[in-house]
Amino acid sequence: MSTAGFLAYSGLAMSRDQSRTAVAIATERDVLTELFAARRQLGWAGSNLNQVAKALNTGGDVPHLATVIADIQRAAKSVQVAADRVANRQVGEAA
Repeated sequence: MSTAGFLAYSGLAMSRDQSRTAVAIATERDVLTELFAARRQLGWAGSNLNQVAKALNTGGDVPHLATVIADIQRAAKSVQVAADRVANRQVGEAA
């Protein structure tokens, strides 16, 4: 299953659960929004990283390598934050 397919499936599954409160739904929407944004960031960063690899493999110079790496780290941090929010929510529900 693709990442986009998983996110869409998860969003639809959450919307079908009638036992959730409005706060839980709003929190899940926020997390899904963060995950979709992180997916876009990772896509852009991955594209930039591919361009860097191509330039390095052809003997080119990569003056923006630090920027590309920072973009990837920022996107990874966004995914981590969203994953932590999901994990913390699930721990709270189990208690």
